[in-house]
Amino acid sequence: MVNEQRVIHTHRSPRGMLYRVFDALAIVLCLFLVSYLTQYPWPDGPWGTLYIVSASLAVVVFLFIAEHFQIYSSWLGLTLRRELPYVALAWAWTILGLLLFAFMTQTSGYFPRSAILLWFVATPMMLGGWRFVFRAFLRTFYKNTKNKEYVAIYGFNELGVRLSDRIQDASWMGVVFSGFYEDRETHRDEAEPLVKNKTSISGNMHELVDAAREGRIDIVFITLSMKGEERMKYLIRELSDTTVSVYLVPDVFAFDLLHARVISVSGIPAISITENPFYGIDGWLKRLEDIVLASIILMLIAIPMLFIAAYSKLTSSGPVLYRQQRYGFSGEKFWVWKFRTMYVNESDEEFVQASRDDERVTKFGEFLRRTSLDELPQFLNVLHGTMSIVGPRPHAVAMNESHRSVVQGYMLRHKVKPGITGWAQINGWRGETDTLEKMEKRIEFDLAYIRNWSLAFDLKIVVLTIARGFRHKNAY
Repeated sequence: MVNEQRVIHTHRSPRGMLYRVFDALAIVLCLFLVSYLTQYPWPDGPWGTLYIVSASLAVVVFLFIAEHFQIYSSWLGLTLRRELPYVALAWAWTILGLLLFAFMTQTSGYFPRSAILLWFVATPMMLGGWRFVFRAFLRTFYKNTKNKEYVAIYGFNELGVRLSDRIQDASWMGVVFSGFYEDRETHRDEAEPLVKNKTSISGNMHELVDAAREGRIDIVFITLSMKGEERMKYLIRELSDTTVSVYLVPDVFAFDLLHARVISVSGIPAISITENPFYGIDGWLKRLEDIVLASIILMLIAIPMLFIAAYSKLTSSGPVLYRQQRYGFSGEKFWVWKFRTMYVNESDEEFVQASRDDERVTKFGEFLRRTSLDELPQFLNVLHGTMSIVGPRPHAVAMNESHRSVVQGYMLRHKVKPGITGWAQINGWRGETDTLEKMEKRIEFDLAYIRNWSLAFDLKIVVLTIARGFRHKNAY
């Protein structure tokens, strides 16, 4: 009887494990060298408790965040140009975590600050330096050895071309791209313009099998669409009479993916088509980001918020704050807080989106709306957990109900928490949505944010929000 407990085994890259060990050693070694070379006195010596706790915490936090950026998970690894920014960003978040830990435990005064600052600066250089040396060594090693792996791709299409680009970027890993194999001429014509290095078709399915049997190919990737099921079965059956490793690469790009991921259900693989990106570790990191940034921002804006509240009370009657229901994460309703900007408070049933020269808006309220200062109380929503700093802007319940049936994928924006700022707003799609096209563009950018979410993307949006200012021609 076939054991169904482990139909599919999780791939564990030896390179990934090696990288983890080397990164941990680099972080610890850098702290030791800084302490030794600068001769700054630690309270209990350079190998005392503080040293061990600092180094251990840094390693744990860095590896935790590096997992989020998938630095270790790729079979071939990222190119150095693509990997180093992620390494630097992971270390930047590690620094933030260490500073927060020192602040919360009131131990920052025990550390020699000049040495710690030098450690913060030198560590990413060491993390990048050993990667550069390691890759240079491997490149030289594989250049002078016959111990290489030859890879072929069956399926000359967009997916196959993308895969070939990744393989050729990893030549330092001793992987050689042998070429494409394809039977249908139509696919050749469609994919040819996508090929950067004008790689030609090496042959058809039968020639691929012959090359595998002759030992000229070690790995075969099959990138056929679902329509090619019969050819796929035939090719796998023929290749099973060889010693090549065969990988099936599903054409998931045929779907409108929303942060797709591969999961295992008791050993059975499944690919998500629409998924919440903040799952597991990513969710913890997103929440930590919100708590840290919201706390810092609220400390900075507390006094300005008091002035806004006082002036609003003096210039018009009514409450300083008002709340309104919005759809949030998973489509659940929540109360969003804002500074009142109108003479009247609307109920959700009577919601009418603000327009240019709207008579309901107070003079001071007009200023608050144009500068987005009316949104400042929403940082309290962030701390409460109903909103995030970055995410799709929350719409009124009435607006949601009127657009969900006419805009494709509208409700998918609720796979994440709504945000104070977002990718759509950064790209100019904010304010009144008086046409269907405007709403469609906003949803397009909201879904693009969810598909491509990362901590780096969040920070980019925050920086752009600050750099471009809070004023916008569509905010009224």
